[in-house]
Amino acid sequence: MAIRMGNNCVNCKNANDAMQCKIHEVKVSANYTCDQFDMKAEIQNERNCLTCLRYEGPTCAHPQKAAEGMLCSSWAPDTAA
Repeated sequence: MAIRMGNNCVNCKNANDAMQCKIHEVKVSANYTCDQFDMKAEIQNERNCLTCLRYEGPTCAHPQKAAEGMLCSSWAPDTAA
């Protein structure tokens, strides 16, 4: 099962740092989403060996084949934005 970003207020560019919605002018949280949801542009989805937490580590599923640009079903993000 892949892990994906949710279409919720935490990932919406309409929510400011204080989790106040600029559209609805209310306090929001990760439990909310709406029809005006607009994904933050900063979120990246660069899924390859170089961005994988397991790359060159003991839990890498394919240590002999892992390389830049390669994708696999065991990919895990090395950082979270």
